[in-house]
Amino acid sequence: MIPRLLFNSDHEEFRQSLRRFLQAEVLPRHAGWEEQGFVDRDIWQRAGELGFLCTNMPENYGGSGVDRKFSTIVLEELASSNASGIGWPLHSDIVAPYLLRYGSEELKQAWLPKMAAGTAITAIAMTEPGTGSDLQAIQTTAIEDGDDYIVNGAKIFITNGYNSDMVVVAVKVGDKSRGAKNVSLLVIEAGRPGFSKGKPLKKIGMKAQDTCELFFDNVRVPKSNIIGQAGAGFTMLMQELAWERLLIAITSVANAEAMLAATIEYTRDRQAFGRTVSSFQNTRFKLAEMKTELQIARVFVDRCVELEVEGELRVDAAAAAKYWCSDLQGKVLDQCLQLHGGYGFMQEYPIARAYIDARAQRIYGGTNEIMKEIISRSI
Repeated sequence: MIPRLLFNSDHEEFRQSLRRFLQAEVLPRHAGWEEQGFVDRDIWQRAGELGFLCTNMPENYGGSGVDRKFSTIVLEELASSNASGIGWPLHSDIVAPYLLRYGSEELKQAWLPKMAAGTAITAIAMTEPGTGSDLQAIQTTAIEDGDDYIVNGAKIFITNGYNSDMVVVAVKVGDKSRGAKNVSLLVIEAGRPGFSKGKPLKKIGMKAQDTCELFFDNVRVPKSNIIGQAGAGFTMLMQELAWERLLIAITSVANAEAMLAATIEYTRDRQAFGRTVSSFQNTRFKLAEMKTELQIARVFVDRCVELEVEGELRVDAAAAAKYWCSDLQGKVLDQCLQLHGGYGFMQEYPIARAYIDARAQRIYGGTNEIMKEIISRSI
């Protein structure tokens, strides 16, 4: 198969270090986190100490100052190990870039070093109960009151929300009927009067990832907490969503590759009718199909990562990667589970958990139907 050319020896050394950390300190605790519905805060601080958070942030803000290939490695290793509860990518690769690229120096100094150290956990709140993927239709408002905004509204499905110390919230400043023209991004710290969190939501998968509702009842926030300019939020969201969608493609392929490898091993060991499952032609052909499709996806995603590092990733390419790779992940995991037979339905087997966790990939970051709409606009 085609060798990967994306990484060098520094990248691979980082990968091995991260893999050892996950095996030693994350995976043994993951089942317990699934029971409680969130990841313990101490693992965030440990990851910060070891340099696994905010890797592409400049060193003067506490990061490592490296490119997004290192972020790609974090994504791949979390996905390959089925560590679906870890919300580091959203914190490091979605929230942090908004602050770095558009935030004031005051906001950068206040949050980026703590984010890199893992002493502050962050989230981004876009989705609302009645809006889904339609960001222009959000109803959360921020009304000017002297030097402050008064925020009212609710958000749902917010990853890292329960543990969050700070949330970047998409709000409408002024007339909320103006669609995208007055969407703004506002930093809201946990603990502000009127800001409350729901309990972790009960999901069918990704049970260790703390996902909750957020509520804003006359929350007073200084105007200095706005990211960029009032009304520029939708533009910023659209610029950053390409990378967010590529994150999903990266994790889709990495997880599917890992589960295919586990399935190949299983079929070599499992006996049926006096022979190994892998010796049946149907099994060999299914494995060959999945191997081929994942190799094609891998080449496309790696090229997208290269384009992102070069600052040339197009919105339609990211949408194509997100939709096609997450669809492929679902297809591959379904076939891998089938090849496990009844054992594939048992949660003690990694394929069962991966199958359940992967279903959300086709929904968040914009549903795959929305991805097709984005692609169609470029045709």
